[in-house]
Amino acid sequence: MSWTAIEKLKERARLGGGPEAIKKQHAKGKLTARERLDLLLDEDSFIELSMLALSRCTEFGMAEKRVPGDGVVVGLGEINGRKVAVYAQDFTVIGGSVGEMHAMKIAQLYDLALKLGIPVIGLNDSGGARIQEGVNSLKGYGEIFYRNVLASGVIPQIVSIMGPCAGGAVYSPALADFIIMTKKSFMFITGPRVVKAATGEEVTFEELGGADIHTSVSGVAHLLAEDDEDAISLIKTLLSYLPSNNMEDPPIEPTEDDPEREDYELDNIVPQDPREPYDMYEIINRVVDRDTFFEIHGNFAKNAIVGFARLNGRTVGIVANQPLIYAGCLDINSSDKIARFILFCDSFNIPIITFVDTPGFLPGIDQEHGGVIRHGAKIIYAYSLATVPKITVIVRKAYGGAYIAMSSKHLRADVVVAWPTAEIAVMGPEAAVEIIYKRELAKAENPQEMLLKFTKEYREKITTPAVAAFRGYIDDIIPPHTTRPFLIKTLEMLLTKRPYIKLPKKHGIPPM
Repeated sequence: MSWTAIEKLKERARLGGGPEAIKKQHAKGKLTARERLDLLLDEDSFIELSMLALSRCTEFGMAEKRVPGDGVVVGLGEINGRKVAVYAQDFTVIGGSVGEMHAMKIAQLYDLALKLGIPVIGLNDSGGARIQEGVNSLKGYGEIFYRNVLASGVIPQIVSIMGPCAGGAVYSPALADFIIMTKKSFMFITGPRVVKAATGEEVTFEELGGADIHTSVSGVAHLLAEDDEDAISLIKTLLSYLPSNNMEDPPIEPTEDDPEREDYELDNIVPQDPREPYDMYEIINRVVDRDTFFEIHGNFAKNAIVGFARLNGRTVGIVANQPLIYAGCLDINSSDKIARFILFCDSFNIPIITFVDTPGFLPGIDQEHGGVIRHGAKIIYAYSLATVPKITVIVRKAYGGAYIAMSSKHLRADVVVAWPTAEIAVMGPEAAVEIIYKRELAKAENPQEMLLKFTKEYREKITTPAVAAFRGYIDDIIPPHTTRPFLIKTLEMLLTKRPYIKLPKKHGIPPM
């Protein structure tokens, strides 16, 4: 084949589905696959791979629809000087459907990324399996899924859903570490027509699997983007907190925020009334390097907060209860959210800072029947498994099983401190007193006055953090305004931490 012919094939590949298909893509407010990669990657850094791969399917009119590249652009590039492997599905080519060659390109990209120890970033915009290719398409999906699992915990996997993602296609993003959805995208296993045929329910694409649903209700997606440009900006920000692989430490960013900075506003942030809520975000943002907290799963299970931040330029994972929602109780969804985040941080050498204020697990029939026991056990499993530096700050309530679960000394947190406002006990003082003094209260002339008296006494004798400190269950009681410098100094000391030798076994069996 002449060089001229090869150049024509390359030009055909660059055009994707052609000018009319590109115009339709733009009319939907979406960029093309190549435009997305141009925004994502540093200028002139992209090395395209398998550009001329061509589908072997000629049945059902496919001979005329074949385009070099087969509907996906893959290659290597750089983001802010860091190497990454990228793929971008091209909806202008047969709806971005996944055929044999399309899948092979993504699978081979994963193989190369694993050899190089670099993150994989996927930009998904696909109608799903290419039905004309039958089992070859399904085989292709299986090859991708297998690579997703191989790469899990080895290299970061970030996927942005920028259009449709339906059927078996949803499982590759679900196996990745982070999913970003644009407001024009959707994900579901079975579409509205199948749902109506099977159950009689009528539902729109957005109601069934839109970005709002998956970022706030199902928890499938981690971040919500306005559009393609916003999604790409979020990818770049997220990547800045992560190492390239599990053998590296996260990057250190210079900061002008004084590591010795104290914040006296923290001394008054927790209300004197233990039933009064406050905003945990304010504590987090006052303690970490200014403007560095990057929340994950922010719209899902809002009674828990997880995300990345920096302390003196170092990446840390933040886990916290949110007293504004359910009083900070743990429940099914927040347990899943916390546990998965801990495992990610541990896999990629990111220290975990935990801020505790929880009265326990959320009571209720729905929670019990939904399996709050096994879901709550996931937090215990994850914290116990994690070998990265773990520092815990008990801000206020730490009751019962939730006290143990939220990175206590008993689960091998490295350093645990408390604020003077901390309360550590089996249960809240009022509930405890009602059980301990049940008979006395029943006989009392003024049970309310007696309840207040015994509650005050219980707080002074049992729930005060000094009791836990006397037993060595917490390492110190610190003034809130010193939290930032304390965490930074402690973290620096813990950076040389090495895990204990583990018992010989293939792996544990986590609660599901």
